Amino acid sequence: MDAPVFSAPQVEFLSYCRIECGLAESTLEAYGRDIRDFCNHMTARGNAGVATVRLVDIAEHVQWLSRERKLEATTIARHLASVRVLFRWMHAMGRIPNDPARLVERPMKWQRVPDAMTPGQMKKLVESPSPDHGDLWLRDRAILELMYAAGLRASEVCTTKLNDFSEVLGCVTVIGKGNKQRIVPIGVPSIQWLKRWIAESRPLFAERGRGADRHRLFLSHSGRPLERVALWQIIRRCALRAGMDHIHPHKLRHSFATHLVMGGADLRLVQELLGHANVTTTQVYTHVDQSNLHEVIAQFHPRARLGKQQSQNPANG
Repeated sequence: MDAPVFSAPQVEFLSYCRIECGLAESTLEAYGRDIRDFCNHMTARGNAGVATVRLVDIAEHVQWLSRERKLEATTIARHLASVRVLFRWMHAMGRIPNDPARLVERPMKWQRVPDAMTPGQMKKLVESPSPDHGDLWLRDRAILELMYAAGLRASEVCTTKLNDFSEVLGCVTVIGKGNKQRIVPIGVPSIQWLKRWIAESRPLFAERGRGADRHRLFLSHSGRPLERVALWQIIRRCALRAGMDHIHPHKLRHSFATHLVMGGADLRLVQELLGHANVTTTQVYTHVDQSNLHEVIAQFHPRARLGKQQSQNPANG
C-alpha cells in the first residue's frame, strides 16, 4: 500500500497531467504505474517522503529495476522519464528545494531490430478467426486486417471511432501520440472486413450496450468500447489458433513497417504512416531486410556497374 507521504504528491501530479497537460489516458496510466512503483520502493528503503529522496536513491532505484526486476533498458528509460517529470514538477511547484533527478543519466537504449512476422505468418494470423469462434469473429478478423493494413498501435485501435473509417476514400483517420492526427490508407481486404463488421455485427453489440459504445469502431461483447487488455487477449487467442506464440499487438505494427520497407517503400513515407515524430525512430526498419544487399550493390553502385561492363567486354580492359 502507498505511504500517505507519497500518495498525496502522486495524486496531485497525475491530476496536473490530466487537467493542465491534457495527456492521453494511456500516458497517464504509464506515469501512474511508474511513479507508484518508484514511491513504493522508496518507502521500502525507509524514505519519509518525496522531499527526502536523494540522487543516490534514484540511482539505486534504477539499478534495482535492472538487477532485481530485470526490466529492459527501454522500459527503464521510460520509467525514469516518469520519475524525472515528477521531480521537475515538484521543484517547479516549490514542494522540494532541489531536483535530485535532474543529474540522473538515462540508461542507454539499444536499437534492436524489430521482431516481425513473415508475410506467410501474417496471412495465417489474419485468417485465423472463423464463424466457429463465436459471434465476435467478424470483429476479430476486421481488427487483424486493420492493424496489419495500417500499422496501428493498440491504443489507436481501441480509440478509433466509427466515422474515422472512410470506405469511399479507403482510409482511416488515427489520433496517435501527442494527439497528432494522421490519415492512413488501407487496402481492399481491410475495407471489406470492416464493412462486414459494421454492417452485420456491430449494430447488434451497440444495441446491447444501450448507447455505451461512444461511437467506437470496435466493441466488446457487452457493447462497450474495446479496451487495450481485451485487444491483447484477442491477438494472443488468434495467434494460438494460428499455431504461433509470443504474438502481441505491436508485433503487427512491426510487421506492417517491415514489409513496407522490404517492398521498397520510402522511409519518410513509412514514418508518416506510423506516426513517428522523428525519422530516426523509423530508421530501425532499414536493418530488417539484408537479403538483397549484393543485388543492390551490383545494380546501383557505379564501380560495381563498371566492373560488370568490363567483364562483359574484356577487350576494353
